[in-house]
Amino acid sequence: MDIDDRDILLTAAERIERLAASATSGDWRTGGLLATRPEVIAHRSDGSTEHVAEARAGSARWIAAFSPELAGPLADWLRSTSDDSAVEFARAVLRRLPG
Repeated sequence: MDIDDRDILLTAAERIERLAASATSGDWRTGGLLATRPEVIAHRSDGSTEHVAEARAGSARWIAAFSPELAGPLADWLRSTSDDSAVEFARAVLRRLPG
């Protein structure tokens, strides 16, 4: 890997972390009474919850940044590497998106 590629990876990782830090914290889960209009609720470690929609200022950029446009490149990356970090990432994704 050349220096430019490494810089790109590091910069992207830093931006993802910064973006996540500004979004609504917690374990995001879908819920709500209407199946056609599920809500996203952040469940925090202290037991509190917050509807992500109520914290749009912090969450909107996170949601927009991780749009479906990223599915192809992320899938390609996961298919092309056996890196421990990629495996850890894949496990986290599978925990969030079970069977």
